[in-house]
Amino acid sequence: MTVSINIPENLNQQARDIAESQHLSVDEVISSAFADHLVAWGRLKERAARRRHETFLRVLDKVPDVEPAEHDRF
Repeated sequence: MTVSINIPENLNQQARDIAESQHLSVDEVISSAFADHLVAWGRLKERAARRRHETFLRVLDKVPDVEPAEHDRF
């Protein structure tokens, strides 16, 4: 299957650099990176399914209710 996507030029250049250094095609590099990312999302989903909302709230209650430092603000 062929899918067209738009990616930023800097990512495209990184993919080309990796492909050249590893003697792969750019398609192979991008497909591999995409597959790895999908696996990571699947693991995250599995981990989230094992967690309990109550535990999350208990941990969240330990976070101080203060404004973020200047360097942590958007």
